[in-house]
Amino acid sequence: MKLDRKEILKALETITIAGEGKNMVESGAVANVITFGDEVVVDLVLHTPAMHIKKRAEDDIKKTIHDLISADAKVKVNIKVEAKENPNEIKGKAIPGIKNIIAVASGKGGVGKSTVTANLAVTLAKMGFKVGILDADIYGPSMPIMFDVENEKPISITVDGKSKMKPIESYEIKILSIGFFTAPSQAVIWRGPMAAKALNQMIFDADWGELDFMLLDLPPGTGDIHLSIMQSLPITGAVVVSTPQAVALADAKKGVAMFMQDNINVPVLGIIENMAYFTPEELPENKYYIFGQEGAKNLAQDLDVPFLGEVPIVQSIREAGDYGRPAALQTASVIETVFEEITRNVVQETVNRNENLPATEAIKITTMAGCSAVKK
Repeated sequence: MKLDRKEILKALETITIAGEGKNMVESGAVANVITFGDEVVVDLVLHTPAMHIKKRAEDDIKKTIHDLISADAKVKVNIKVEAKENPNEIKGKAIPGIKNIIAVASGKGGVGKSTVTANLAVTLAKMGFKVGILDADIYGPSMPIMFDVENEKPISITVDGKSKMKPIESYEIKILSIGFFTAPSQAVIWRGPMAAKALNQMIFDADWGELDFMLLDLPPGTGDIHLSIMQSLPITGAVVVSTPQAVALADAKKGVAMFMQDNINVPVLGIIENMAYFTPEELPENKYYIFGQEGAKNLAQDLDVPFLGEVPIVQSIREAGDYGRPAALQTASVIETVFEEITRNVVQETVNRNENLPATEAIKITTMAGCSAVKK
C-alpha cells in the first residue's frame, strides 16, 4: 500500500496541539511529511519542551493516521522544539543608521547623570553631530522636563510600510522617554518584563533616522534595566557620572566594574565628575570643594579609565534643567566652555575606541539554577 501525502496532511488538520489554538498544519507545527510506500515520517516543530505535550502530539499523529488513513501504516514522528519569541525579551541587534550608542550611567541617584546627558547632547548637536536621547530611566524619566517637552506626545508615522513612533525633537535632539506616555503624577510600577517591553518599543519601533550619537540615559545603579539595554543593543561605550564624595565614588566604582566585567565588556569611555566645586560670583578665583576634591579624577586613575572632566556647582545648571533649556546652550558662558571640553573628550575617546577595539556585541542573558548568568 502506498500512502498519499496530501491525505495525511488533511488528516493532520484534525489535530490541535495544546496551547496553539489552530490545527497543527495551519499553525505551522507540521514542518514536513515524507512517505515511502507504507511508511510515513512527520517532522513536527513545537514551541514547548513539555514532555506531556510532545508525547500527546506524537500519540495523536499516530492514532489519527491509523484511524483515518491506514491501520497498517508505519508512522515515525520527529519532534523539534523551538522556543517562541518572547515579546518582553529585548533582542540584541544594531539600529540601522545609528553610528555610536553611548550609555550614560551612575552608581547612585542624585549625582546629575540626566543633567550631564542633556548637556552632552546639546553640545554634540552644536558641534554639528546628529544626536538622539533614549531616556531609559523607566522609573524616573526626566528628559521631557529638561527639554521642555513634557506635554508632547510622539505620533505614529508610516516608514517603509511599517508603523513607527516619531521621536520628539527639541533643540535639534531626537528624544523618546517613557515620560511621554505617562501622566506627570503617575508612578511607573512595573516588573522587569514590562519595562523591557517598553524599552523594546522605544528602541526598535521608532523612526530614529540617521544619528551620529544616541545617548542612553540609564537608571542609577546596576540592575535589570542595564542588563536589558546591554542585551538589546551593541553599546559603543559607557560614560559614568559621579560626584566627589566617598559614598558616590563607591557606587560609581561598581558601575564601572559592571561595564568592565569580562562577559559584558562594554568599553568605559571615562568618568565625569559633577558638582566638583563651587565658585561664588563675588570670588571668581576661589574654589570650594563642598563634596570633596578630585574624588572622581582619582577614581579614574585608580581604575585606569579616562577622566573626561569636571562640572562645577553652578545655579544656572539647575535652573536651566528646571526650565527645559540645557545650560550648555548658554553662549559665552562658563558652562558652555565646561561642556565643550568634556564633550570633545567624549568624542575623542569614542574615536579612539572605534579605531582600536572591535565592535561591541549585545550580550546574551540566561538564567540557570536560580541565579543569573551573563555570557557573550
